[in-house]
Amino acid sequence: MVRDTADRARSQAVPQQPDDARSLFVAALLALPGRGLRSVIRSAAMTPGRLTIIAVGLIGLTAIAALTASFAVRDRSDTLTDLTERREPLAAAAQQVYRALSDADATAASAFLATGEEPEELRQRYENDVAMAGSSLSKAASDPAATPRMTAQIDVISQQLPVYTGLVETARANNRQGFPVGASYLREASALMRSVILPAAEELYRIDTEQVAEQQDDAGGFPLVAALFVVALLAALVATQLYLKRRTNRVLNLGLVMATAAIGVGVLWSVAALTVQSVLIGSGKDDGTEQVEVLVQARIAALKSRADETLTLVARGDGGEGYEQEFILLSKQMAGDDGSGGWLADVAASAKDGTPLASEIALAQESAEQWLRAHAKVRELDNAGNYAEAVQLAIDVGKSDGAAVAFVALDDHLRAAIEEARQSFYDDTTAASRVVTLLAPGWIVLGVVAALGVGAGIRERVREYR
Repeated sequence: MVRDTADRARSQAVPQQPDDARSLFVAALLALPGRGLRSVIRSAAMTPGRLTIIAVGLIGLTAIAALTASFAVRDRSDTLTDLTERREPLAAAAQQVYRALSDADATAASAFLATGEEPEELRQRYENDVAMAGSSLSKAASDPAATPRMTAQIDVISQQLPVYTGLVETARANNRQGFPVGASYLREASALMRSVILPAAEELYRIDTEQVAEQQDDAGGFPLVAALFVVALLAALVATQLYLKRRTNRVLNLGLVMATAAIGVGVLWSVAALTVQSVLIGSGKDDGTEQVEVLVQARIAALKSRADETLTLVARGDGGEGYEQEFILLSKQMAGDDGSGGWLADVAASAKDGTPLASEIALAQESAEQWLRAHAKVRELDNAGNYAEAVQLAIDVGKSDGAAVAFVALDDHLRAAIEEARQSFYDDTTAASRVVTLLAPGWIVLGVVAALGVGAGIRERVREYR
């Protein structure tokens, strides 16, 4: 009886052993931080332990500072690469969407004015513009970072462009048969383009250019977090050397001097590289993207003005005054009253003498002057009742003094000027990215050198206490 009771007691006690072991293990784990802290406190009470703690702290801070600086440099470089390879080309695609659509509108009106069979060159230009708008819109839509605002504008253009082309084809069909209603369809198509499609294309371009400007600002910003860690590291290294000088009466600690020198080299290298980089980014902005922005506005105004010029003739007095008033306003914004003012004058004033950009702007101003003179002649003929002669002067590409020739020349020079400004942006931004090519891995190497210097310098002092 007593033996059975003892056996049952032992059998009941056996399952409790694993639970007791787990409890002891958990308790030991929970006690580890406290034991570690007490060990650190005991070590800090003695100079060797205190020096060891300082060494560990300095090495840890060195690793954090070097990695933070390296990541900051690499982030700037990646931002610049993204600017040249993705962001700016997407902005250019959005600009091309606007240009192609606006030119298609002006070309459709010019083709409508032609008597007899529609000129093949105008028909081909219109079709090329529509195709270019479609391909550029596809490129703009391929942006993986597209915002809802961008997607909304792309949807508007995609949905309304087929409606516009359908109205143009209806206008052409009626015009070939001599039906006056063709002009009404063309004006309806142009109204759709101007009131819905082109504003969406302009908004898409504006959003893209805003993102380009934001990335330029980010790439040229000051790496505050990295700078704070590096300054903290330098201060800690200097403070440690002063502490050792008081404790050991030695002026220099070669290991810590080496660490300080390595970080100092990194600081000087970073200041020089980032200063040059900021200058190049600023140059790419001043001579590149800002010039492109003004030139694009001038080109948009020219394209709208050309459409106004032809639509005034299409209207034949039926609401044409509004088109002419808009022509006067837009052409004045673009080139002033005689081709020497407006946005073209702004770009000419800031373009460096002797550069291809300055040359293209000068030629654009000459073409604008010729176009304004030709337009004045067109209006004079039309107001005098010489409608056929006014149409010929407006759309005939064979007339060297006609509006069509001058406008095509102006558009070509504006396109070339935009490409020159874009190239300036690309060259400066690419150079800015190359300036810091070795700086990111350089900080890692300098961080390792500094950490080794700290370890060697403190180790020598610790050995003196043994």
